[in-house]
Amino acid sequence: MGKDIIINTGATLIDSLKIMDRTGKKLLIVCDGDSFIGVISIGDIQRSIINKVDLNEPVVRHLRKDVLFARSDEDLQRVKERMLKERIESMPVVDPRGKLVDIIDWNDAFENEYPSTGAVGCPVVIMAGGKGERLKPLTNVLPKPLIPVSGKTIIEEIIDLFLKASCNRFYLSVNYKAETIKEYFDGIDDKNYSVEYIREDKPLGTAGSLYLLKDVITETFIVSNCDALIDVDLRDLTEYHKSNGNIATLVSVVKEFSIPYGVVETTRSGELVELKEKPDMIYQVNCGLYVLEPKVFDYISDNTYLNITDLLTQVKADGGRVGVFPISEKSWRDMGNWEEYLKMINTMR
Repeated sequence: MGKDIIINTGATLIDSLKIMDRTGKKLLIVCDGDSFIGVISIGDIQRSIINKVDLNEPVVRHLRKDVLFARSDEDLQRVKERMLKERIESMPVVDPRGKLVDIIDWNDAFENEYPSTGAVGCPVVIMAGGKGERLKPLTNVLPKPLIPVSGKTIIEEIIDLFLKASCNRFYLSVNYKAETIKEYFDGIDDKNYSVEYIREDKPLGTAGSLYLLKDVITETFIVSNCDALIDVDLRDLTEYHKSNGNIATLVSVVKEFSIPYGVVETTRSGELVELKEKPDMIYQVNCGLYVLEPKVFDYISDNTYLNITDLLTQVKADGGRVGVFPISEKSWRDMGNWEEYLKMINTMR
């Protein structure tokens, strides 16, 4: 039984997020001793973050009311059918006394016969035109998208993540060493996806080149940087985006920072309110992955420099809804500089 994903009722939301990072699982089983209490999923924690809940609150305050679990005398085939229908990563098995007796893992149940991520199918734009200044001298030879991180380049690893969700139409925004990138993909004969290129004659920022797709993309689409691997359920992300009527949704990373000093809070007159010694502060950081509606093209001008953060600011200022979809810290692996690049390749060995 997967004891590493069992937590007690005193665990906090931030504790749960850290355990998910450590185990690589997106669902934890909550117990009081041997008694099964409920489950907490990454989606539950994401909703708590969106609702600005204090992540130091215990998980028992945020357990869903309708919990799916299997009875110990239930037929395994029926259990698997429910897991497949609901995309349940780990199914708790409970005996008649309410005691947790087993946990059925998705991979054990299906042996990778079915993917746990649902189909999305959105077109994907990958911003691949940067010079990769912080990775010099390597990027003097190779464009950043073609830097190897495993047996593949970083951009191929990113493409593979989208292919798992049936996203197989890719548009690469290229500028620096564009011909090298094109020649590389032209040399892959067995691609199960399509690649088209949008070419900047000059650097247009992280959103300016999207103007070139104004009459090409007419549906919800995804924009990704090309220097990070992001473990996110794309179906959950796009469902959140659409169900909230967002024009744009950015994916954020929940990061915890330890402040090595005593932090002072005062009133406007200088009176001490609170003194916290070396507190841990939790922030959401933009990780460079976005879901956008074609409406955003109305805010982009031809051949004009525009960063995607400024684009989102314009959408919001015009009354458009911009959502934020949070993920855990270890769901984001970045290679923006040498230190982060070395971390990435070490984790992928």
